[in-house]
Amino acid sequence: MSERVITPRNRGFLFIDSHPAGCARLVHDMWQAVPSATAAPDRAPVALVIGSSAGYGLAATIAGLARAGIRGIGVCFEKAPERRTGTAGWYRTAATADLARRHGRDMVFLNGDAFSDAMKEQVADLIEHRFGGRLDHLIYSVAAPRRTDPDTGVTYASVLKPIGRAYRTKTLVFDGDGAPEVRDVESPAAEGDDTAQTVAVMGGTDWERWIDHLAARGLLADGFTTAALSYIGSSLTGAIYRQGTIGAAKAHLEETARMLDERLGKFVGGRAVTSVNGAAVTQSSTAIPGIALYVGLLRGVLGDAMVPPIGQLTELWDQLTGIRPLDLDDEGRVRLDTWELDPGVQAAITDRWNAATTATITDLADLDWFRSEVLRLYGFAVPGIDYTTPVETDVPWPDPAS
Repeated sequence: MSERVITPRNRGFLFIDSHPAGCARLVHDMWQAVPSATAAPDRAPVALVIGSSAGYGLAATIAGLARAGIRGIGVCFEKAPERRTGTAGWYRTAATADLARRHGRDMVFLNGDAFSDAMKEQVADLIEHRFGGRLDHLIYSVAAPRRTDPDTGVTYASVLKPIGRAYRTKTLVFDGDGAPEVRDVESPAAEGDDTAQTVAVMGGTDWERWIDHLAARGLLADGFTTAALSYIGSSLTGAIYRQGTIGAAKAHLEETARMLDERLGKFVGGRAVTSVNGAAVTQSSTAIPGIALYVGLLRGVLGDAMVPPIGQLTELWDQLTGIRPLDLDDEGRVRLDTWELDPGVQAAITDRWNAATTATITDLADLDWFRSEVLRLYGFAVPGIDYTTPVETDVPWPDPAS
């Protein structure tokens, strides 16, 4: 037993520990927010979610289980509890597995390097021997700092930089006492092979490799669908995001989707799409200059009209499973971000962005919501949790055999 009281300790938006009970409650609340399952257990589709423990990948996993009634496999990379607590994704995965079991869903979670061929082979073996040898859906939601190419052994590192020239933008920070400050921050321009390296990590190469590996094993069901989760965002953050190195990776992801869509259509009558999601507070997004300020202002404009990840991914599953037809834009992308990019909404955010200073920010952005969202990423500030009570931190990884 390793019970102790856990309090939030952070360096900026990065927290050192996470709270198991808070993470479990968040997963439970997300599940409760999803309408009832649409598939009977004997017709449950088999799905693979790559990047299943955080952000939109977690939402895809929970919405898939609760709404689409999926069974299958989630793949993620999390740290076990040792001297410190486990990562928040470790505890979220344990809670998701527990809920899946209680609802009769056969969901296996694997912890390891999704970029490796060894993980791909382990997943393929599970699909063949445990899930009837046919995969119906694959969701790809991977945000990683680096990737090692299995063929060459070369490790690539992704960077968040503008392309062409340095970029100066506003950003939101909190001081040691939690007081907000709007600062200017400058990001140096990408140089050398920065863009190529970022594309190698965050583009569509590994997604395509997964499809090729599973297809070579004969594991793609007729009508197989796959979606890679993406983001476009506002022109206010465009220079560092969509027009930056990460944007080049997203463009490569979309090119990969079009190529895979053509191949899968001929091969199994299947589809491949990118799903463009709306803004949210995630562990990945808080690292991007300007995004924290933008999301806080977006919440200030929309309030509860913001669509959370679980709502967006419920909509995606409805489209992938045929409850609703695939609603694609002219470039073949599912658009779950129309509420964010509405011209009136963007005009209101732009006005607030231009007016945002340390003196005005509390009137323009919903900072209480933003702070709470950041804390909840690590299981803190969750209603109904007593943070003065010791909690067990040594939570085991879900047993695939159970």
